[in-house]
Amino acid sequence: MFAIFKTFFWLGWVSFGGPAAHIGYFRQTFVNQFKWLDDKEYAQLVALSQFLPGPGSSQVGFAIGYKRGGLLGAILAFLGFTLPSVIIMLCLALLSSELSQNPLFQSIVHSLKLLAVIVVADATWGMYHSFCKQRLTVSLCFATTSALLLLPSISTQLIVLALAAMIGAKYLALNGTQTNNSFKPSLWPLVLFCLLIVLPFLTSTTPVIQLFSDFFQAGSLVFGGGHVVLPLLQNMVGDQISQDAFLTGYATAQAVPGPMFTFATYIGYQLMPEAPITGALVATLGVFLPGFLLLLCVLKHWQYLAQIPKISGALNGINATVVGLLLAALYQPVFTSAILSTSDLVFVLFGFYLYKELKLPMIWVVCSFIIIGSLSHYAG
Repeated sequence: MFAIFKTFFWLGWVSFGGPAAHIGYFRQTFVNQFKWLDDKEYAQLVALSQFLPGPGSSQVGFAIGYKRGGLLGAILAFLGFTLPSVIIMLCLALLSSELSQNPLFQSIVHSLKLLAVIVVADATWGMYHSFCKQRLTVSLCFATTSALLLLPSISTQLIVLALAAMIGAKYLALNGTQTNNSFKPSLWPLVLFCLLIVLPFLTSTTPVIQLFSDFFQAGSLVFGGGHVVLPLLQNMVGDQISQDAFLTGYATAQAVPGPMFTFATYIGYQLMPEAPITGALVATLGVFLPGFLLLLCVLKHWQYLAQIPKISGALNGINATVVGLLLAALYQPVFTSAILSTSDLVFVLFGFYLYKELKLPMIWVVCSFIIIGSLSHYAG
């Protein structure tokens, strides 16, 4: 069990670049390096996370932990991956805008964004070779990328996933026999989810309960990852904290490693000045919990569902679409937010050479880019 926590804790410190990069880091670590699951199983978990509200990449990590060590393994995976980002966001709340405005810090973060380009590109290339072997799956991949680049929105993402599932169920279904078992979702996560949704109506609301409830409801409505939670939290917060403080926290949440949902840590700290640490932790738990509860409803039976011919065909279509999602994310926001000059592109090519040709361990590649970031600051 400690190995689960240790591995995710390390990834939590180095996983810069947002959800698409996290999926790349997870694939490199748990499919290629540790072989805890194969490409097919991994793609199914990624596909499942696309259909549920909540933090997509964190749900994938939670599911990997669950497959490796049950519910305790899932909790340890979540704690390990999220704790570094929570610590950084707490430090930001304590230090206000000083750290986020530090030029050296900004240079190091920029260099690690360049590393995220390499990781996402590698994940996209590897998954393309695994799941785009037919003309139809290749077409689904590139149609998805084109649609998301032309019409970037959560609605577009959900529409292309639904279309890919229908096309896959009709044209990509594998021959097989459906078992006589019936699908029965796990009830206790669903019951707990429903109870927490109506929590404010069941008890006299205290500030802590109200804070938890607000963030729980926000986490229940977020499809498509951390960027989507911004308008929900902005509407929820209103005038309780200043616009400058809100945007500072949001900007830093995009720059730090780990899940962007830890933006809630910063907001919770600001909203409960009488008990800021409690507010930060309650808000963090509230925004992550609904996605994990819904995942637990279906995760145990996901392998059974994947064996049904029509569903396996739908998954084949979705897997090709997920590659298209990654390819679109590789350009926007990963590439466009990281590559700001010709020298940035040179550093990415150099890092790709270290990573793929010389087969340097990831820790050495990370250290190399931190050094590059520090040198670029002093050279500038």
